[in-house]
Amino acid sequence: MSVRVGVLGATGAVGQRLIQLLDPHPDFEIAALTASDESAGHDYREVAKWRVDAPIPEDVASTTVVETDPSAVPDDVDLIFSSLPSSVGEAVEPAFAEAGYVVSSNSSNARMDDDVPLVIPEVNAEHMQLIEVQRDERGWDGALVKNPNCSTITMVPTLAALDSFGLERVHVSTLQAVSGAGYSGVSSMEIIDNVVPHIGGEEAKMESESRKLLGAFDGAELSLHDAEVSASCNRVPTIDGHLENVWAELADDPSVGDVEDALAAAPSADLPSSPEPLVKVFDEPDRPQPRMDRMLGGGMQVAAGGVQETPAGVQYNCLAHNTIRGAAGASVLNGELLARDGWL
Repeated sequence: MSVRVGVLGATGAVGQRLIQLLDPHPDFEIAALTASDESAGHDYREVAKWRVDAPIPEDVASTTVVETDPSAVPDDVDLIFSSLPSSVGEAVEPAFAEAGYVVSSNSSNARMDDDVPLVIPEVNAEHMQLIEVQRDERGWDGALVKNPNCSTITMVPTLAALDSFGLERVHVSTLQAVSGAGYSGVSSMEIIDNVVPHIGGEEAKMESESRKLLGAFDGAELSLHDAEVSASCNRVPTIDGHLENVWAELADDPSVGDVEDALAAAPSADLPSSPEPLVKVFDEPDRPQPRMDRMLGGGMQVAAGGVQETPAGVQYNCLAHNTIRGAAGASVLNGELLARDGWL
């Protein structure tokens, strides 16, 4: 039986990726698309300005877009995917949850709220139990679940794989694709022949979200991981695929082989969108690379390579497709977990 789903912010870049992933999905049926008041009432093909590298699905193209309001979405929609700007999401998403909808959101608002699950299913699926705390505290019949920032998603599965070696401190420098800023986010005059060594708010997201994802949930509250995380985030002139240089300081002294084995053994999840293996480990020192490796596992796999020892631990590189694994695909994966575990 298909789960009927809605997409909030369906005309945006992540909204379009969501539709690309949801339309052929074996378990989900797109039943509602929402956008701004100006787009409401029009066929999706008229207002979407479709930019995904695949044709717009015909059945979706003729769907009438509705306002982003719980009263405009059919009651029989079981699950909502949100790709709203955080400034909009912070007001709209709680309204949907209060109205009884379960919301799987890519938006950055509320990610660090104590009662909001921030989840990568292969890493911390048990944190989804925070929904019970959230419903008790807020009186909601629905729920609000978040996936982390695109740069955080790229790194954290690799950190989780190394945590058994005693993860103490992490330093990361990112090389982030322009698509992470949205279609109009970075002008060509700003990024061509250039690197921008600052992405507003990105460092803080990586530093806080990583510790929440790796933290422990005792059934009542979640404690952050003890590791210190520091980040430097840079915008580079690639279209898709965030490449990250990671230095992990570890209590133990694993060999390069031990680290590579741990990364390769990172568990997948028993969900349609979770790749096997979760982490593709390269022996070559010059891999992964965005153009060559961002579509591994249909864009859902994390790639790692260049592992080498340092005086305090290890250094390695990791990569993921920022609008698939890092955004739309992450929300879909959380939706699959919500459906499988009976939260809808």
